[in-house]
Amino acid sequence: MITGLMEYEFLQNAFLAGMVIGVVAPLLGVFVVVRRLSLIADALSHVTLAGIAFSLLLGKQTVVFSGINPLYMGMAFSVAGSLFIEKLRTVYKHYQELAIPIILSSGIGLGVIFISLADGFNTDLFSYLFGSVSAVSRTDLWTVVLISIAVIAVIGLLYKELFLLSFDEEYARATGIPAKAIHFIFIVMVALVIAASMRIVGVLLVSSLMTLPVAASIRIAKGFRQAILYSVLFGEAAVLGGLVLSYNLDLAPGGTIVMIAVLILVITVLWKKMRTSSAV
Repeated sequence: MITGLMEYEFLQNAFLAGMVIGVVAPLLGVFVVVRRLSLIADALSHVTLAGIAFSLLLGKQTVVFSGINPLYMGMAFSVAGSLFIEKLRTVYKHYQELAIPIILSSGIGLGVIFISLADGFNTDLFSYLFGSVSAVSRTDLWTVVLISIAVIAVIGLLYKELFLLSFDEEYARATGIPAKAIHFIFIVMVALVIAASMRIVGVLLVSSLMTLPVAASIRIAKGFRQAILYSVLFGEAAVLGGLVLSYNLDLAPGGTIVMIAVLILVITVLWKKMRTSSAV
């Protein structure tokens, strides 16, 4: 494995991108889970798939789009989907949770239409569904790095505001925090991180990387900052362990990453249960 990392650029790209995603996805996922928006990752991942399928369809039919990375169109669709979710949340003021399944269903519908127009699945689209170590290019790596730097910088600058909005939105609004603008920035960040994570984890499993490490961390964390720290550590362990297993066993990385994240969650639940039993 180490020899392969020294020799092959695609492995270097995959591991570096995985390390970055292992930090930024759980970091953002803590705020997503606390705000009870866990399903938003599923909705935006399916919208992103529709964008990627649309880009591949255009690349198949026109020369202009043939050389463009499908990830960019996926990001555009994901951001547009996040904006539609925000709009629908204002339309259905008393049923705001409806916005997520509406966009999720729309994303699936569009994705199926674009895939059928492109005469079914191809290798590129399959790699976006389940993740692929060999499919991560240097361009994908730089895209992931730039998005992650922007997300970490925004969270650093708006940490206090995001914290207050996550736990007590009414109090945050009363203190003069521009809740609408910050929530807009937050949901766009979620959309970009989901799109950037596609190559490693895959569209069907990307939401797991934002929620499973967080679910494990809140079982043992004693505070919000500690939950963030544990989430990032568990996310890194899942990504790096999953990439090593996927390379050695020739499996899709998305599945191995998620199963390690599930194993970490089970261990933390059992450990917490044993601690509680011993205390009694």
